[in-house]
Amino acid sequence: MSIYDYKVKDTKGNEVELSQFKGKVLLIVNTATGCGFTPQYDGLEKLYAEYKDKGLEILDFPCNQFGNQAPGTEEEIVSFCTLKFGVTFKQFAKIEVNGKNEEPLYTYLKSQKGGVLGSNIKWNFTKFLVDREGNVVERYAPTVTPDKIESKIKELLEK
Repeated sequence: MSIYDYKVKDTKGNEVELSQFKGKVLLIVNTATGCGFTPQYDGLEKLYAEYKDKGLEILDFPCNQFGNQAPGTEEEIVSFCTLKFGVTFKQFAKIEVNGKNEEPLYTYLKSQKGGVLGSNIKWNFTKFLVDREGNVVERYAPTVTPDKIESKIKELLEK
């Protein structure tokens, strides 16, 4: 299996094949609108604005598994992110990232980069960086802000 074999749901419930992102550098993030890390949306949008034309895609997966910090419908989450942070990158349906109902994409991501504390996602704003060939090259903890990832993104975009 590769990352391009997975399908996810967009905010309207439509199936999206990740194969459409072949050749792109991906930053995949589980997010929440009521989290202490929520201001990272600003940094994510800044990265996207800077590098989208060079091949960066940010894939945002809201997750309500950690402290009920992503309440609301997909529509409400998109509205919040657009109005408060000017988000223009791709947002998807709310998912679970751990446990029996976890999104299969996250099962795959965790199998590729388990992280320092084991494979489970510990909190919102965990980030996975994927190169243009679909390899998961890095996993970042929620405390790693988007600006700290920029140099690695630039490196992957230049390959």
